[in-house]
Amino acid sequence: MRVAACTSVAGCAVASSPPRSPAGSREAVLLASVFAVAVAGLIYELVAGTLSTYLLGGSVVVFSLVIGVFLFAMGMGAFAAQWLHSELERRFVEAELLLGVVGGSSALGLFWAFGALGEGYTIALGLTCLVVGALVGVEIPLLLRILERRVEVRLAVSQVLALDYAGALAGSILFPLVLLPWLGAVRAAALVGLLNVGVAGLGIAWLGDHIRGRNRLAVASVVAALGLSGVLLTGARTTTWIEDQLYQDSVVHAESTRYQRIVVTRWREDLRLYLDGHLQFSSVDEYRYHESLVHPAMQAAGSARRVLILGGGDGMAAREVLKHPEVRQIDLVDLDPVLTELFREQPELAALSGHALSDPRVTVHNDDALRFLEDAEARWDVVIMDLPDPNDSGLSRLYSEAAFRLAGRRLTDQGALVTQATSPFYAPEAFWCIARTAEAALSEGPQPRTIRPYHVHVPSFGEWGFVLASHGEVSPEALVPEVPTRFLDESAVQAMVRFPADLGPRDVVINRLEDAALARYYAQGWRHYRQ
Repeated sequence: MRVAACTSVAGCAVASSPPRSPAGSREAVLLASVFAVAVAGLIYELVAGTLSTYLLGGSVVVFSLVIGVFLFAMGMGAFAAQWLHSELERRFVEAELLLGVVGGSSALGLFWAFGALGEGYTIALGLTCLVVGALVGVEIPLLLRILERRVEVRLAVSQVLALDYAGALAGSILFPLVLLPWLGAVRAAALVGLLNVGVAGLGIAWLGDHIRGRNRLAVASVVAALGLSGVLLTGARTTTWIEDQLYQDSVVHAESTRYQRIVVTRWREDLRLYLDGHLQFSSVDEYRYHESLVHPAMQAAGSARRVLILGGGDGMAAREVLKHPEVRQIDLVDLDPVLTELFREQPELAALSGHALSDPRVTVHNDDALRFLEDAEARWDVVIMDLPDPNDSGLSRLYSEAAFRLAGRRLTDQGALVTQATSPFYAPEAFWCIARTAEAALSEGPQPRTIRPYHVHVPSFGEWGFVLASHGEVSPEALVPEVPTRFLDESAVQAMVRFPADLGPRDVVINRLEDAALARYYAQGWRHYRQ
């Protein structure tokens, strides 16, 4: 991630410099600073990319743009460092203080910008990446030139570059595994900002005899540390307050995990779950979605003793499956253990699913859906794919031809598979791409399946689509559930299998792992609607 800055570092070396004495305590502090600033620089980059993914979606595009702008700014910062000729120690301390304040408050500022500026958020994101990236790019050239006065140039360059890359690796491990799940993006940025301020403090203490105005810089360091400590201590409450402004309803739970941002809101009796800013359900009408997802497949399979649910960490799909008395085992595979634990333990959320995740027949596996299918040896009577919408190439792989073929191999001979398939109204090409992909994967082979697309109206989402794959042709009458439901009855089933002209089939290609066509269809459809 720091290629641009490190490439410019080499140009900072002076080949004709004579050998210096071995590094002493000051040199050790400077080398430790290299490692610390490398950790901080990469984490700032990850904070900007992760937060923007939460707010904007489209992780591949967002991360690519953030990385590109960040690296460009680092290169410009490294290039500009050549014009800093004097008082290098003072310049380094000033750069660290400024980076600590700007970088440490960047996540909080971006959260605010998203709520206050709307579409102007992307400008705020770009400016943040440019400023923070430029300051990160200045650090290493300055440190290298300071070190050149004390150690041999060849050793200085090799040590600085080695520590720079090692720090980047440490930052890439610390952020997703420790900082993000335990602190969230806002507090993680503040903590890293304190790291930069701490480096500035070390510089003042160990290089003070070379720094003019060291007392003023010391006071500035204390003020910056106090401000960032305030963000660190109050960041969770401040983030919740900002999210209250972003969402129409009051935020009752907000948490960042290794995988996503979880937000639960409430308006009167309506609880809503958002993952990375995308609505997953409204408690007012979620039964329409989950009944339509689960019961047609359960009916099509005949007798469903073993059921596999991919996704569905909120337990709603499991609740509907458990209505069928023949069910003996449900394996539920959801990537995020924080989400499944939340919907198992939080009383109000657990009540929404009828405490399905605590039922002894339900086994929760916190794993990637495709990896679980690859490793599994069991077969299931019904496979239910209650997965996130394919809004980027990473998620679209879950609806690829390879994914459907893999899931099909885990079905019993008479088994049925169903998947949610986004909106046939807002993103019709995406919906029909999922249907065509399932057909290509499952309609041939030793146990061919018949593909039946269908749709229902869910007020919170609008028109929503599903794709059912069953052994042989199944009449609509056979899909009517034989268990208690609030919405799905014979008339609803008859309506959901009919497609009016504006929802009819589209000419689409199959979604494969190598091209992620589904993600493009999805983005085009929803972009047209939002415009």
